[in-house]
Amino acid sequence: MNTAKDPAHSARVLTEALPYIKRFKGKTIVIKYGGHAMVDEALKSSFARDVVLMKLVGMNPVVVHGGGPQIGALLKRLGKQSEFFEGMRVTDSDTMDIVEMVLGGQVNKGIVSQINGQGGNAVGLCGKDGGLIRARKMVLEPGPAASGMIDLGHVGEVEGMDTAVIDTLIRQDFIPVIAPIGVDAAGQSRNINADLVAGKLAEVMAAEKLIMLTNTPGLLDEDQAVIGALSLPEVNALIKAGVIHGGMLPKIRAALDAVQGGVASAHIIDGRAPHALLLEVFTDVGVGTLIKRQPAGQGA
Repeated sequence: MNTAKDPAHSARVLTEALPYIKRFKGKTIVIKYGGHAMVDEALKSSFARDVVLMKLVGMNPVVVHGGGPQIGALLKRLGKQSEFFEGMRVTDSDTMDIVEMVLGGQVNKGIVSQINGQGGNAVGLCGKDGGLIRARKMVLEPGPAASGMIDLGHVGEVEGMDTAVIDTLIRQDFIPVIAPIGVDAAGQSRNINADLVAGKLAEVMAAEKLIMLTNTPGLLDEDQAVIGALSLPEVNALIKAGVIHGGMLPKIRAALDAVQGGVASAHIIDGRAPHALLLEVFTDVGVGTLIKRQPAGQGA
């Protein structure tokens, strides 16, 4: 029998979802949207429907999006090479102009249109709107083989947040969609990693969950097997051992900071799976790695 058309199967799915709907009603869930889920048309529609459903059953989804592939594609067309350090895009003045145009315009408004097209009420913002994200220049310390500080140009980190504009939108039943661009004390735009923005926003808003969509099944161990759940000490040990590296580092650091800052749980999930959000929020299955404060296996 095709279970997708089986009424009894549909009833079981709805019954399984009910406890989660009750548990998360009225709760804020910050979603970092990125990777393949942002470029595949079917996955884009799937994501938008998931967010709308979350809102309709009483949750408060807040979307923070990336746009690295779109930025990289435009830079390539313009003959400009992309350069990264520890998962961060090195951003000179010309690149910052492209980042603002792509993230704050093309990508942000495209996501808003997708959500609204599925019956939602989304509003697009960037961190410069309403003083949402106060930024400062990010400078990274070099590794053992290098000397001097690493200057990433117009890359920033979150210095502070004022979520008044987001709170207002949520009270009016809108779904905020946020581009990770901040502004520093001198009024200069800063390109901020979307993972870091999502993590800090989840912390500031005392979110129930931080969910990060990726292009992997979750956090992988040395044998490339998915790690189902990790505590903070276990994550720190994997970073020290070099198992977590490259583009996964900002995600893990954001998840760590969020959980240490009071967010109940952080989830790194496979955004390539259709309806990954619904599987994570409404079912017992999950599709990735859970990070929580206490050691894995001790409590919820």
